[in-house]
Amino acid sequence: MNFNQTVQGSLLEGFYPAGWDMEKIDRCCANSPETIEERQSFWNDGFQPIPCAEVQELDVKMGHEIALEIRRSKQANRKVAFILPVGPMGMYKWAVYFLKEWDIDCSHVYGFNMDEWSDGEGNTLPSDNPGSFQNAMEQAFYGPLGKLTVPENQRHFATKATLPAYAEKIAALKAEGAELITVFGIGRMMHIAFWEPHFGAEFATDEEWSGQTHRIGAQLHPLTIEQNAITSFKSRTTLVPCRANTIGPGLFLQSDRIIGGCDGALGRGMQWQGLSLWTTLRHGPDRWLPSTYMPTLPGKLFYLKDLAGPLEADMN
Repeated sequence: MNFNQTVQGSLLEGFYPAGWDMEKIDRCCANSPETIEERQSFWNDGFQPIPCAEVQELDVKMGHEIALEIRRSKQANRKVAFILPVGPMGMYKWAVYFLKEWDIDCSHVYGFNMDEWSDGEGNTLPSDNPGSFQNAMEQAFYGPLGKLTVPENQRHFATKATLPAYAEKIAALKAEGAELITVFGIGRMMHIAFWEPHFGAEFATDEEWSGQTHRIGAQLHPLTIEQNAITSFKSRTTLVPCRANTIGPGLFLQSDRIIGGCDGALGRGMQWQGLSLWTTLRHGPDRWLPSTYMPTLPGKLFYLKDLAGPLEADMN
């Protein structure tokens, strides 16, 4: 049975982004798990997917990678800028642990949160709201670092006042010799940050798309909203905002290195991220699938082995 045929005349018609080739996406997902790390022609020579047996292993390895980048830049006596997500989150306690063990202070670190919930005008939740990404970062990373923490004036959050200045600030840091490290997860819709795939319809060329540094009050895809309802709001869709402020490809494609994570297993054989992982690794760069650009950059993508599949029906 052909997926495109079943979509015709259903409620899903027009639901997925117009630029998606569903047959090609399906072919990406039809490979055997043992082949997931086979290098593709579009991968950067410095890109490496790394399997993890469980979430705890992924958290430790991602946290170690973040801390290692901070230590390397400190030892090289240079500044470092991080684009940081709120999810995955378990990595931050381990980054804190390693930095404290090594006694590495973060006075040279500049943090740029990649996104934040908002309304249509870009107004965000109060910074102390339990649901805000700023609050999450303060509680998980900046606060626990204690005396070693990133100075407050070097922490940037995606408010409508601050986000438009990210590009200029990052450019100035790079001009001083700083490197840009993007830490990320891959969304169900293959977004990076909240840069959604349906934005691809607004641009005539990939070059125009790739120059976009940010968006205020971005309209989120329904599956992105549902993903967050499941992963962050205990299934309570009514608490999930429908818009967000977000960085765009004009920033994350500037990365000197990337640190990615895919931990979307739900237990009892259920998961939500296998299709996203396989499409990212196999499809090739496409503005309708933002995460497909990440393998073109040097760095590491940590993923749970279970996400490799096989991605087949399981009725047991």
